[in-house]
Formats: sequence, structure tokens, C-alpha cells
Amino acid sequence: MLRSLVGSEMCIRDRLKAGMRIFEYEKSFMHAKVAIIDRLWATVGSSNIDPFSLLLAKEANLFVRNPAFAAELHASVGHAIASGAREVLADELTAHPWYIRSLRWLSYGLVRAIVGLTGYGQKHWQSDEQTPRPNS
Repeated sequence: MLRSLVGSEMCIRDRLKAGMRIFEYEKSFMHAKVAIIDRLWATVGSSNIDPFSLLLAKEANLFVRNPAFAAELHASVGHAIASGAREVLADELTAHPWYIRSLRWLSYGLVRAIVGLTGYGQKHWQSDEQTPRPNS
């Protein structure tokens, strides 16, 4: 059962369809979220996949563009997956009853609406801030 992914289910489905592989660590509790992208850069932190972690929960991730670091993290994550994780499959997200899926969609939409109506995200993001661009 997707215990730790329930809140992010709406965001996960599209990522799984696009080919992203997501694993849930079940051996013990682990709050960290880790991603290795193209074995070139990586992110480690406590933010969930959904955009509300940074806006509402004030969680953060560290992004590192370093192939050596990404390779070492890839090996470490591979070991953790082999010893205590399972892959999340898209079929699992539609296996729940319709009323549970509807409640999740409603909850997700309600949170988005509240964030939009309160202008919370705009208060914490300056228009002159820029996101890092990859080196060409």
C-alpha cells in the first residue's frame, strides 16, 4: 500500500507514465527523498514530490551537479532498493476504490485552491528570483 506516497499520488501518476521509476523504502522509516538524474546530478532532502512541500511544509532539498557524487549516491540507493524497497507501479494508483480516488482528487484540488486564494506562494517567491540553468 502506498503509505508514504498517498499525499503525492496526483503528481506521481504522470511521472510514472513518463518513465520515472519510484521506489518506496519499506525496511524501516526513512523521511529522505533522493533522486539521481542521468547519473550527472542528484537531489537529497526531505521535500515531497508535490509542490506544496516547499510552500507549506518548509522542507528543503540539496541539489548537486557532480557525476562522482551522483555515481556514489546511485550505488548507495541501489543497495537500499535491493535490501528493502519496492517499486511503485502505476496500476497501484488506480487499484483503490473510486470514492478513495475521488476524495484524494478533491483534497488535492482544495489545497491548490486555498494556496491560490491566499496568495501564499506569491508571498514567498520574489519575481526577480531565478532558477539555476544547466551549463551549456
